[in-house]
Amino acid sequence: MSLNNNPKAGLGALLTPDNCVLILIDHQPFQFAGLRSHDSQSVINNVVALAKTAKIFNVPTLLTTVIEERGGYIIQQLQELFPDQKPINRTFINTWEDENVIKWVKAQGKKKIVIAALWTEICLAFPAIQAAGEGYEVYAVTDASGGASIEAHEMAVRRMVQAGVTPITTGVFGGELQRDWARMGTAAGLADVMVAHSGNVGTSYVWEQQLLNTPVPSGPVAGM
Repeated sequence: MSLNNNPKAGLGALLTPDNCVLILIDHQPFQFAGLRSHDSQSVINNVVALAKTAKIFNVPTLLTTVIEERGGYIIQQLQELFPDQKPINRTFINTWEDENVIKWVKAQGKKKIVIAALWTEICLAFPAIQAAGEGYEVYAVTDASGGASIEAHEMAVRRMVQAGVTPITTGVFGGELQRDWARMGTAAGLADVMVAHSGNVGTSYVWEQQLLNTPVPSGPVAGM
C-alpha cells in the first residue's frame, strides 16, 4: 500500500484517457494578433496536435471563445476537428465564471482538467487558478498557449504553479495518455500526430519506418 498522500506524485497523478477533459480557450485571430511570447505558427501547430491527440484517445474536449463577433471565430484547424461542436462564446474573461463551461465540465465527471489558452496570463491563468482552488487537478499546456510578452507568459506559469496547477507540454499529453506503445489501438494515430506536428521527432520516425521497410542490400556496396 502506498504511503504517498501527495496527489501530484505517484501513478495516480498521471493523465489517462479516462480521467481528464481538455478545454481549448480563445484560439482566435484577435488573441493571436497580440501574441508575443511565442510565434503564432508554433502555438497553432501545438494546439492542433493537442486537439488531435484528444480525439485519438476520446478525451472530452470543449472549445470556447470570447466575444467572437469582435475577436473572430476559433481557428479553422480546430473547428474542423470538431465540426459538430459550436464553441461556447463567452463575455466573461475568466472562462471558469461562465456557467455553461462549468456545467459541461461537471457533466463529464472528471477531476483532471487540461487547459490551453490565449493569453497565458489571463485566459489560461484565471480559470486554471480558480478551478484548482475548487478541487480540480489542473494541467496547463504551456506550448499550446501564449502571452502578450515572454515575461507575461513566464510570470503566469509561475503564478499557476504556486496555485497548484501542473504545467505540461503538448508532447507530454500524448505520451502520458499512450503510456505503452503496445496499446495498438491508439499507437498508430499518435504516431501520425508526431509525424505531422513534432518536427525532427516525426521526421526521424518516418526515416526509421523507411529503414524497417527497406531490404538490407546484399553483395558489394556501390562505391566500395
